[in-house]
Amino acid sequence: MGDAITVQRDGEAAWHHQLARIPFDRVVHISGVSAGGVAAAVARFGDLPAAIVVAPSADGSVAAFVGEVLDALDVVARQLLPGWLPEVDELDGSQGAALTAIRAVATERARAAGYASVFLADLAERALTGRPSRARLRPEVRIAGLARIVATGFQRDRLVLAISTETKPGQTPANNIVVAASEWLADRGHLGVWLTGAESPDPERLGTVCMTPVPHEADLASTRANPGRVATIPGRPHPRSGVEAALEAVLARQKWAYGRIWNGTYQPTLLRSPIRPDLLWPAERVVVELDGLEHCRPAQYDSDRVRDVQLQLDGYAVLRFTNARVMHDVQAIAAQIEHLIRARRHDMAKGPHSG
Repeated sequence: MGDAITVQRDGEAAWHHQLARIPFDRVVHISGVSAGGVAAAVARFGDLPAAIVVAPSADGSVAAFVGEVLDALDVVARQLLPGWLPEVDELDGSQGAALTAIRAVATERARAAGYASVFLADLAERALTGRPSRARLRPEVRIAGLARIVATGFQRDRLVLAISTETKPGQTPANNIVVAASEWLADRGHLGVWLTGAESPDPERLGTVCMTPVPHEADLASTRANPGRVATIPGRPHPRSGVEAALEAVLARQKWAYGRIWNGTYQPTLLRSPIRPDLLWPAERVVVELDGLEHCRPAQYDSDRVRDVQLQLDGYAVLRFTNARVMHDVQAIAAQIEHLIRARRHDMAKGPHSG
């Protein structure tokens, strides 16, 4: 049976010391804290691994569980460009010769860093264009590459996956699937898997770390405050955002783009915290977010996902684009937004009872 250690909250230094004791290269069980909570705590310290919260289903098989994790990491990796391929910033566009250059740069980086060339070239192309994968890669190749890419994108040396093992009422825990899949991921990806929950899914095989609840992310805001930040003007692009300015320059010439609000506030009731999306079409219920590297930090990434889900529950469609994609192909981004806006307007014109 794995030994249990207890993490006590006693200041920032104590948190760092205790978090650093949790194994980063195997599967462990963590009690007393949520997957999001421990990921947010790790994100506060730059010398600890990158921590990503993933929520795969355990209803199928080990292969299905692994596949969901790989797909989730693939999304994160694409959103982290150009953090893991900075040469992309020097290229112009994402079509024709530029796309060929992107694949060539990725292939060269793969050879130098020990990645599978097909894997990295395919990932770079998809990150910039949004196209589906053209490569057929074994799961072993994908997890080995994605684990390194995500860690590099976060400017960390290693990756940890935080996975909740809590089940819904009436649901039977599939502990054998969770543990077997997690061990495969840890072994093939050379990463850590932290399974959170009140009870260990397999006390005989997994060590347990007992933690007191981590501080709420909102309580940590003061540690990341930026007193020199330039204020955002509601209704207009941010004065220091070249990405917002580039997209607005295109939208300003499009008749269909009317009704948009930059950096506005969405707050359906006073009981809800306000949400300030980058770009909002309130009538069509469409939100567009433009993500820089700050959105790739584990805590911010998880916060973005929670916010997206809330907006979707309120009937909003949410589009997210990385800054790199916008700057390299702003016309394609505008076209994708136009397609969604026109579709929403078409549905509004038909009415809720038509069709």
